[in-house]
Order: sequence, then C-alpha cells, then structure tokens
Amino acid sequence: MARDRSGPLGPAQPAAIEEPSGREVITSIYCRMAAAPTPESRPERLDPRALDRAWARLAEPPAPPWLHGEIARRMSERLSIVKQVPVHVFDWWTELGGGAPLLTQAYPKATVTGVLRPVSTAPSAAAGSAESTAIAATPAWRRWLGLGSAGPRAIAQSAVPPAQAQLVWSNMSLHWAQDAPTLMREWQRALVVDGFLMFTTLGPGTLVALSDLYRAQGWGTPYAPWTDMHDLGDMLVEAGFADPVMDQETLRLTWSSPQAALDELRTLGMNTDSARFAGLRTPRWRDRLLAALGARVDSQGRVVLEFEIVYGHAFKPVPRVKLSAQTEVGLDDMRSMLSRGRQPR
Repeated sequence: MARDRSGPLGPAQPAAIEEPSGREVITSIYCRMAAAPTPESRPERLDPRALDRAWARLAEPPAPPWLHGEIARRMSERLSIVKQVPVHVFDWWTELGGGAPLLTQAYPKATVTGVLRPVSTAPSAAAGSAESTAIAATPAWRRWLGLGSAGPRAIAQSAVPPAQAQLVWSNMSLHWAQDAPTLMREWQRALVVDGFLMFTTLGPGTLVALSDLYRAQGWGTPYAPWTDMHDLGDMLVEAGFADPVMDQETLRLTWSSPQAALDELRTLGMNTDSARFAGLRTPRWRDRLLAALGARVDSQGRVVLEFEIVYGHAFKPVPRVKLSAQTEVGLDDMRSMLSRGRQPR
C-alpha cells in the first residue's frame, strides 16, 4: 500500500511512502556487552563542523523535514506504553523533531520543554562569523511559542536540570550526535526515577542502494555509517538505563525522478562523513549521479530508496550503589533511594 505525499513540506514532485517492508522486534537486549569501537565506527567518522552546518541549514525552515514529522507521528502511536502520565516532558533537540504538537496533544496538562542542540565545535575567536551565529541561533525555536502549559518553551541542553522529567522524547536526532553515549547519559540525568525514554534514529539499512551506487562508481561514501540498534541498546545499558527495548522498520520511499530524490535527501541533511570526497563536485559529476539513479528505477519508473528507522525505549531505574570502604552517593540518588525505601548495596 502506497500513499502519495503532497503539500508544502514536500518537494516539487512528491514522493510516495510504502508501508514497512520489514520489522524486527527485539524484546530484550540487556545481555550483550558493549564492544570497543572500531576505527570504522560512527563517532570517528562524523565531521563535527559538517554536522553543525547541516543542522543549522535544516533548522532554518519553520517546519522540520517531512520524514521527521512522519516518524514523530509513528512514535506518538507508541505513547500508550508509557503508563505514568508525565508532568514534565523534554523534547530533546526539538528543532528538527516535529514532536511538539503531538506531545502537547497527548499530554495537555504537562509542561513540554524543548531542548536545543548544542554546537559540536567551539568557535574560535576568529570564527565569530555569520556561520557560527546562525548555528547558535537555531531559528526554528520560534514554533515553540504557545506550546506547553508553563515554563520555558525551549532551553539550552546545558540548562537542563537533573531529575526533572517523567518522559524524554528524542525523534530523529541521535544520529546527529557525535558522541551518542554521552547524549544518552544526558537523557538519563534529566529523568526522574522510573522516568521513560523514547527515541528514534536512522539505522544501517538506510540508503544502502545509494551507498552501493557510490561504491560501484568509485565515489567514496555518501554518508557516515549508521549505528546498529543492538549497539545502541548496549549504550543505553552503559548509560544507566534499564530494560531497553529496540525494534526497527524499513520505510521504502519512491520519487518520480532522480532530481526529486536528491531534492528530498537535501532536506534530510548532508554527507557528514569525515572520509567523504574532500573537493567540490562538478556539474558533470552531478549529471552522472542523476543518470546512475535513473538507471535504478523500479518497474513503474520511480527512484526507490529505503530508510531503516530504529525505535528505542527504556526507563531510569532506582540507583544502586555498591558499598566499599568509602562510598559516595549523589544527593539526588540518595533522595530517590530513600523515597523508595531502598538501601545502598
């Protein structure tokens, strides 16, 4: 079943989205230990300056990318698994998430606060340029006006208080993080005990056909490697979450022309791989890319690309502390343990 996409958020020639072509559900991934990162792992391959430039460009329009909005809608259908009605919700890296209206609709009495993405690189004194200013400004925050019941509409990540939210929501933002484990620890820190985390991100099944095309042509890589959902589950455990559950679905998008496909991909980011082609591509190369995409159309003459969408959720457990000759317990953790009648062990 395919649905034509149209409207102001779409390209000139709308794409069609088909129902998921595959889904894998992992009921528990608590048993596998995190492996040491390899030289080809994602953090070492992400160019922080390219991440910042792409984020700033995508945050300029008044609405997030269409695909992000679609995934936000799909994730919102899973909010029924959150048993505790949240009083405070953090919409993490809200600028491109598209989840604010959905969260406000689902929890009309809750305070929904957006958390803005910080820059990946600290600008130098000589770099007080328009680019640095644009990155820090994130003009898309303006859509937060009028949302939520009280308090700030959007705050810097550095201003997020600890143990504040019953729900942390992060839609299509984890793959923008140069250091995913550190970001997960930020999520964990922001939650109260028994608080719930829900997030989505792109998985390694994303744009495989495009990667194969680049490899066949000797063009290098079109994007940095995506992180496997099992590895993400391991990171959640290491960050202090309990019972992480991961699953995925593959969305098959089609376009009427190679140019329409490229236009859409540009609304989703850019090549942030530090190993990407270092120079500027020429118009002749672009013509070759369009021709190569046009040679791979389906039986209906449409360009086809697939996106693996990874869904994850976990909760923050009561902290447990092992006793030793000298044991240090944070004040917030101590309060949580005492309120639950738990003792350090």
